[in-house]
Amino acid sequence: MFDLFSDHQLVTGIGLLGGILLGLAARLGRFCTLGAIEDLLYGDSSQRMRMWGLAIGTAIIGSFTLIGLGLFDASHSFYLSVRWMPMASIIGGLMFGYGMALSGNCGYGAIARLGGGDLRSFVIVLVMGISTYVVLSGPLAPLRNLLFQQQDVTSELPPGLAHHLAALTHLPLAGIGIVVGILLIGISLWDADFRHDRKSLFWSVIVGVAVVSGWAGTAYINARGFEALPVVSHSFSAPLGETILWTMTGSLRPLSFAVGSITGVWLGAFIGSLIKGHFRWEACDDPRELRRQIIGAAIMGAGAVIAMGCTVGQGLSAFSLLSLSAPVTFVAIFAGAALGLRQLIEGFRRTT
Repeated sequence: MFDLFSDHQLVTGIGLLGGILLGLAARLGRFCTLGAIEDLLYGDSSQRMRMWGLAIGTAIIGSFTLIGLGLFDASHSFYLSVRWMPMASIIGGLMFGYGMALSGNCGYGAIARLGGGDLRSFVIVLVMGISTYVVLSGPLAPLRNLLFQQQDVTSELPPGLAHHLAALTHLPLAGIGIVVGILLIGISLWDADFRHDRKSLFWSVIVGVAVVSGWAGTAYINARGFEALPVVSHSFSAPLGETILWTMTGSLRPLSFAVGSITGVWLGAFIGSLIKGHFRWEACDDPRELRRQIIGAAIMGAGAVIAMGCTVGQGLSAFSLLSLSAPVTFVAIFAGAALGLRQLIEGFRRTT
């Protein structure tokens, strides 16, 4: 395999395959963060939020199984190798959630909608991708470093819940993670209606498998390949900017997991929209709506960099490793989205 393809091509293929699964889940399984929050707050339905719980639980069990088998060292991942800053998770999460509500989708959801022909999402994807790099390494990077400078972990204990529990109890790290994953799945399956919804169950598990495939595949390439490529899984904030840069400077920049992941979600969503017969070109007719989406996407990109991840990066990939930042960021995203949705709905009421 390594004789036929370069390490960069292999990790791109791994990201592509996992991204296709995520794109299909968004289109065929209606897997969506903002949709789950809207359903819970205004639709009196917890089903799509339970889908997130089941996906996270599946990802946790899969990731810690890899750890237990010695196939993956989670401490080498970005989420457990960088010092956790609680205020960054809170502020960045609030910004991301609020921006998500304004734009009507997160980065992952926007790529999935773009796969269905929604040109409004094309604007969201571009603005969010540029915004992440403006804050990550562009003009606003010095300000971000001043307020929330990312530093490598200096202690032997990574910022992970399971790692801290293992250090306190001397129980097996993998066992702790697997138990937490089982508990989360049990809570998600507590609702009888959800248990009988086979489509939601299937696509929730597929999302978890996609996250685990990222860790497994990139860890394998890192251990067996010729280049020390990072061990990563899916995220849709900085990878958007990375993919935009690659499309403009592909002859100067190598392929990466991020490029494969972004492309895979778009391709999977496109296939899913064709399967359901929902593909159609859409554009924004209202300048006010477009302005709101652009502002929301810019806020999302900045918030994702501060929080070190988005709904998928922190809400799934980091959560699968039980990073301390994941639940705090996820709750902050939820709160920010709830605030944004309330503002939009109350605004609509005032105009009627």
